[in-house]
Amino acid sequence: MNGLSEADTCRKYIVPKLIEAGWDNEPHSIAEQRTFTNGRIIVSGSKIKRGKQKRADYLLRYTRDFTIAVVEAKAEYKTPGAGLQQAKDYAETLGLKFAYSSNGKGIIEFDYLTGKESKLSRFPTPDELWSRLRNSQGVTEDQANRLLSPYFLQPNLHIRYYQEIAINWAVQAILQGKQRVLLTMATGTGKTLVAFQICWKLWSSRWNTTGEYRRPKILYLADRNILIDDPKDKIFIPFGDARHKIENGEVVKSREMYFAIYQAIAKDERRPGLYKEYAPDFFDLVIVDECHRGSARSDSNWREILEYFHPATQLGMTATPLREDNRDTYTYFGNPIYTYSLKQGIEDGFLAPYRVHRVITTADAAGWRPSKGELDRFGREIPDGEYHTKDFERIVALRARTEAIARHISRFLKETDRFGKTIIFCVDQEHADEMRRILNNLNSDLTKKHPDYVCRVTAEEGAIGRGHLSRFQELETDTPVILTTSQLLTTGVDAPMVKNVVLARVIGSMTEFKQIIGRGTRVKDDYGKYYFNILDYTGSATRHFADPEFDGEPSLETESHIDDQGKVIDESVVTPEESLKEEIIFEGSPVIKEPPPGVRRKYYVDDGWIEIAAQLVYELDSNGKQLRVVKYTDYTAETVRTLFPTAAALRKRWANPDERNEIIENLSQRGIDFDQLAEAAQQPEADPFDLLCHIAYNAPLRTRRERAERLRKEKKDFFDKFEEEARTILEELLDKYADHGVAQFKLPDVLKVPPISKHGNISEIAGYFGGTDELRQAITNLQNELYAA
Repeated sequence: MNGLSEADTCRKYIVPKLIEAGWDNEPHSIAEQRTFTNGRIIVSGSKIKRGKQKRADYLLRYTRDFTIAVVEAKAEYKTPGAGLQQAKDYAETLGLKFAYSSNGKGIIEFDYLTGKESKLSRFPTPDELWSRLRNSQGVTEDQANRLLSPYFLQPNLHIRYYQEIAINWAVQAILQGKQRVLLTMATGTGKTLVAFQICWKLWSSRWNTTGEYRRPKILYLADRNILIDDPKDKIFIPFGDARHKIENGEVVKSREMYFAIYQAIAKDERRPGLYKEYAPDFFDLVIVDECHRGSARSDSNWREILEYFHPATQLGMTATPLREDNRDTYTYFGNPIYTYSLKQGIEDGFLAPYRVHRVITTADAAGWRPSKGELDRFGREIPDGEYHTKDFERIVALRARTEAIARHISRFLKETDRFGKTIIFCVDQEHADEMRRILNNLNSDLTKKHPDYVCRVTAEEGAIGRGHLSRFQELETDTPVILTTSQLLTTGVDAPMVKNVVLARVIGSMTEFKQIIGRGTRVKDDYGKYYFNILDYTGSATRHFADPEFDGEPSLETESHIDDQGKVIDESVVTPEESLKEEIIFEGSPVIKEPPPGVRRKYYVDDGWIEIAAQLVYELDSNGKQLRVVKYTDYTAETVRTLFPTAAALRKRWANPDERNEIIENLSQRGIDFDQLAEAAQQPEADPFDLLCHIAYNAPLRTRRERAERLRKEKKDFFDKFEEEARTILEELLDKYADHGVAQFKLPDVLKVPPISKHGNISEIAGYFGGTDELRQAITNLQNELYAA
């Protein structure tokens, strides 16, 4: 193998050619060795690690905020096109139209605008690429200048690759006159930041629908105050006095960046609609946040607002892909110009994976039936019949069931983190209040010191509830820890520290389900939050995860049975078919007519005892496979057999230290940790290789010490080849392996600790073997012999 390495090729040939083409001249730039994903978060037992990050050799930027091409470099001895597939993969992820591969001597270009691959002698200049892109997409000079207007960079708000795509594609669509634009981005991926930068680029470049020399008037719409106040008072601060919130029936027309909730401007029985105080063409751009939540529905009163402002460009933002329950959104706005899914966010490591705990009470498992003539709290006879999960807290309120759920939540927090931020979604405000009270009393040892340890945040609390939520969101405050709610926190709450999302009510809509689990998907490194738990007491998570349209699947699963105190008795890991068996549709449930106004709508049962019947734990696997549950050891066996059809194939690679490290890393990427595996198999002394072979191929199981003794007895001739000092060192290495495992073969680390370090420094120890290379070879041969049979 002759020629320069990849690093030398970059330094000697590729960078000079890029500079020669003008990519180092302002405002153009070369971003070298640029990492653009964080690497998937892999949870293995209690251990957290990151998967491989995606890193481009060179990103070519036409301006600071507009990436236009990617270049992959290969060593000189390889062909110029050796890196093209990787370059194309990166280009497709980054939304780029030009991909290049080079070995320093030759250059291969793939042009997505034409679909053609070409051999080049030089890199195109920035203006050449920009001209090709503009001409292909019909971008005028005036549109180009506005498209290239810079972002407003804010501290700690780095623009990620997918956000750059969303911003630039949306701005281009608006500049080119597209009336309705839709962006679909998973919860936690920064839709508000994207909206801000879109507004800033259009506002600062003085775009508007009339072509006048003025800044645009923009309306930011949502259906909840928190979705308006938070952006206005935080991310949109750079707009300064241009900001204004429409509220209290007051009409102000002198600002440029308006915020409003639909309810404040829509018509109702008391008024014709404040929005009509503004001319239909008053706004140039209307941004609809969480647009799936009703504004685009054809039968919605709020739809009138969008239709009234029809001269304006309208940008919809949603976290949910097309489904039956949000079809009107897509009918109104059209297909999204860009989608960044929950699954992709988890794969890139920007969103947290999750563990789902399916917890079943005895009432949910078998149903609940009142005794004959049983009266509720208010002396009303409860209609006879069998009540199930969907009926609880809607038709009949079982205090014992709420107490069982609260006991389990309290025990779970005690076993994990009692100050781990938790949101509990209850059936209604009344249920949320009862849950809060029971949890408060179960944790009185903490509530004595922290009276706000558990709080309810619903519409009834008003400003008090918002205060609880604000403190809950702050990293510096310990309490509140637990918030109970019904509908209020399902969307728009930015609380990156949430470690537990609890479902105590049935979630029928996939759209709402995604919004709810989105409360936990944000990663918070400085809080130690890399994944979160979903505690599901109603089967909602199991059902939605089994839906083939779900795009962020959990995977590995364990089944745990629990006693009446919530302690795990035994544990097993479910296939989609098994998990779906849980979802039984019960027939013959009592039919309850809606009561007249002023009459209590459900029956209240205060007596009885309900406990936890079973618990299932689901986890994401590293490949985002569909929901399934198998034992951890079975999952390991299946994974190993997929990689190595036979034990001989595994042994052949395992004996080589470098290849063994690759295998260990490969298994780790799939969530398999040897410490956890040894614990699950109850074989703490087993050699990792023997453990894998035993689990995957039913081979005899050996401990590390047994393997070491076999080598001493059966391969004496191997040790006899070395002088006494070298032989002693190898014997000591073997002892360290028997005590602690294969990590003891790592050079030079093992040479620096007793008893081997007593033989001298590294060079002296190497001298006993005839040199460094001979030492390394001797230890490699030792491992080959160790795993020979």
